[in-house]
Amino acid sequence: MIAYLAVIGIQVALVVHMVKTGRNTLWLAALIFLPVVGSIAYVIVEILPGLAGNRHVRTVRAKAVAALDPERELRAARDALDLADTVANKVRLGDAYAELGRWSEAEAAYRGARNGAPGDSAIERKIARVVFEQGHAAEALALIDALDPPSGQAERDRISLLRARMLEHLGRAQEALDLYADIVTRLPGEEARCRYAALLLAQGWENKARKQLEEVEARARRLDRGQRAAEADMYRWAADTLAQLRARDS
Repeated sequence: MIAYLAVIGIQVALVVHMVKTGRNTLWLAALIFLPVVGSIAYVIVEILPGLAGNRHVRTVRAKAVAALDPERELRAARDALDLADTVANKVRLGDAYAELGRWSEAEAAYRGARNGAPGDSAIERKIARVVFEQGHAAEALALIDALDPPSGQAERDRISLLRARMLEHLGRAQEALDLYADIVTRLPGEEARCRYAALLLAQGWENKARKQLEEVEARARRLDRGQRAAEADMYRWAADTLAQLRARDS
């Protein structure tokens, strides 16, 4: 009963805050019909803007917005393109489609952007990614390999992660493993390490995979709940897989 009353109290307080501060009225439905999830999302998105400079908070905030209104950015990108038919706005539209997993539409938008900026390597890499996500790994790899590597290390590492995924898809496991091993300590987040561990397991190298998963576990302990939420699926997979490996030893 106490918990129920607390939820009701929080709902009322947030609705009052929404009305007084003139927030988007779409929040009203979320707060009424999804009291717990809606309240958490409202606090993250509307109450904590001062933390917007934190990368993890930005990620959680973006996910909360996307969960409530997944096509918000798509609509904004379309509106921007209607106002100004620019390369940047076409790329933004492609990014919005890609975020929704609408790969063929993303490809069309990126190719439209390329027509206005031929030879732009950043656009070519985006095209390669969406081509890969549609299942055409060999074509995507050829597109990536035809490009000059970017000048910055961080961008080179992100391309290496994408290239490793392509090689893995094509059955070129050792080449993929070499790339994962090279980038795993430099890329932020845990995607590269988890993919590296998964491929090691698929190749039968459980001890090496376990070492990577234990590193994920150790890094996760140093993060708070909000930071872990940014890559919740990866942390959950790593924890479950590590538990299975440990169960075999007991």
